Amino acid sequence: MEIPQLISHVEALIFASDRPLSTLELTDLINQAFGFMEDKIPMDQVEAAIEGVVEKYAAEFYPFEVRQSGGGWQFLSKKEFHKTIAQLNGDKFLKRLSTASLETLSIIAYKQPVTKSEIEAIRGVSSDYAVQKLLEKELIVISGRNEKLPGHPLLYTTSRSFMDYFGINSPEDLPKIKEVLAEQMILPTTVDEAMEGMSSETASTEPMIEETDLGAGEES
Repeated sequence: MEIPQLISHVEALIFASDRPLSTLELTDLINQAFGFMEDKIPMDQVEAAIEGVVEKYAAEFYPFEVRQSGGGWQFLSKKEFHKTIAQLNGDKFLKRLSTASLETLSIIAYKQPVTKSEIEAIRGVSSDYAVQKLLEKELIVISGRNEKLPGHPLLYTTSRSFMDYFGINSPEDLPKIKEVLAEQMILPTTVDEAMEGMSSETASTEPMIEETDLGAGEES
């Protein structure tokens, strides 16, 4: 298959998908669609086609672009159009995570897989409500149980939706703790000590996806 034709098929797959598609997934889908071909299309050709799609939508003419986010390639609106698009969703984009939920999400993101008791040991308060809200928002998932602890408590990790929302491809893409502390000019005191052993800190931008929703036993 010629590269220009392959570009069009890759573009169609990314556009039609309701989730990010990795390069491997795109390669598999292309080969499934053209299973009648004697030779399979190699991944390097698909990568070249992806580059062509990315280059096409990088032009100022388009209000959206193709970027790798959430573990795969997807169409995303460009930053300068975010406020315009938000008009379609009313207050949805103006609702924020509560402080309790954001703290809990930060701990899970950097200490995953982590149990609820470990989260509560760091926060110092019950995290039942915050964990439940994050599960409902599909920002975290239950990834198994800690077989080494009594009762085999559940383990929590961030979800693919979390990576998609924050525009990253893995937890390793999150900024380092010291980088964020330096940017905010905060001395690494009790917060840094409590998060000891974690590789990085959450982004300073507060996610605008949830109303302030505090449960019993949680501070604001």
